[in-house]
Amino acid sequence: MFNKSDRVFSMNDDTNKTAQMHNNNYIDQTFQMNHNSSDNRDSVPTTGNDRASIFKHAKRVVVKIGSGVLTRNHGLNTDVINETSHQIDLLRQNGTQVIIISSGAIASGVKKIGLERRPDGIPARQAAAAVGQAGLILAWENAFSRSGNKVAQLLLTKDDLSHRKRYLNARNTLNQLLAWNIIPIINENDTVVFEEIKLGDNDNLAAMITLLMDADILINLTDIDGLYDKDPRIHPDAVLLSSVHSITSEMEDAAGGIPGNLGTGGMLSKVRAAKKLSKAGIPMIVAGGLNPDIITDIVSGKEKGTFFVPGKKRLNSRKCWIAFNLKSEGSIMVDKGAEDALVKKGKSLLPIGITNVIDDFGMGASVDICSAKGTVIGRGFVNYSSSDIRKIMGLKSDKIGQVLGSKPFDDVIHRDNLAIT
Repeated sequence: MFNKSDRVFSMNDDTNKTAQMHNNNYIDQTFQMNHNSSDNRDSVPTTGNDRASIFKHAKRVVVKIGSGVLTRNHGLNTDVINETSHQIDLLRQNGTQVIIISSGAIASGVKKIGLERRPDGIPARQAAAAVGQAGLILAWENAFSRSGNKVAQLLLTKDDLSHRKRYLNARNTLNQLLAWNIIPIINENDTVVFEEIKLGDNDNLAAMITLLMDADILINLTDIDGLYDKDPRIHPDAVLLSSVHSITSEMEDAAGGIPGNLGTGGMLSKVRAAKKLSKAGIPMIVAGGLNPDIITDIVSGKEKGTFFVPGKKRLNSRKCWIAFNLKSEGSIMVDKGAEDALVKKGKSLLPIGITNVIDDFGMGASVDICSAKGTVIGRGFVNYSSSDIRKIMGLKSDKIGQVLGSKPFDDVIHRDNLAIT
């Protein structure tokens, strides 16, 4: 599906090339980056940006179902679970692999325990998830067994996706399940998660899994029909947007951040998930999961819900991991010339274009790259510590050795370890 890239280095001589290879090995060992063929793909054009062409070529789809769809007053909405499983089975019969992100564990537990609403405290939410998770996966297993399908449960945290080795292990496990024709059903591990390793909401988790698995599209099913120009719960004249080509700050403001009664994410979290995927060149559809045959209608190309048009280029899996899964340890400010070289020409970051370094970090750290206006334009692994970068910023690469005593690398961040966002 993708072409293996040519590797282009900004080094001036064989010594620097060797040094860069050693540094890549250092970063691989530090972050345990086990490269495979999909990780070495460069950014490539997407196959199309309309619904029909995307689903015509789609081989792998992620379907996220929200709590507002999966639950009702007395517990899980098994009717919806059964109907959704039937539609997913039809999709799989056409040769499409499907991964499910299922909300509903806490909501299921809340109803089973008899609470009036979602609890506020973390221990109470984790206990509710522990009560509800078993019932949730059992409902999915029963639903899919009707069509002879098997399911597997995976519970993940942010730590599983930010640590490179665990990230790759998760992907290998999911690939094996798909090879066995088993349907993975994923949720955040709410019973043990704490703020530092929390993914935030299942919209973000769904986007992360879509990136992890190189899926062709994310279908995000919620309890409203898509993204409106304003909150339809307040404004009767709100208009449903059939497609979104660019996500603006005004659009994010209109989406709001008010979650439903049973979930953690509102429309704002869905818009942010779509924004992340769009940057990686992957489309997303937000649609009403309570509508009959909604998945079947969507994959047939009908204009249901809101279609978030993907960017023109698709990031490879490794660069998606760099861009969206890692926590930044600092920031590097660059001038306009460096910004253009990085964004428009795909070059490495050289010290001459750096204007400021924010926070302290060591060699191999993940840092944000910011434009002169302060906008984050990318993220990457540094070849030098923050203290060394401060000494060489603004200088030509041939001056590095004079200042630091040696010059192992020409660049501060090599293009292979850099993702433009």
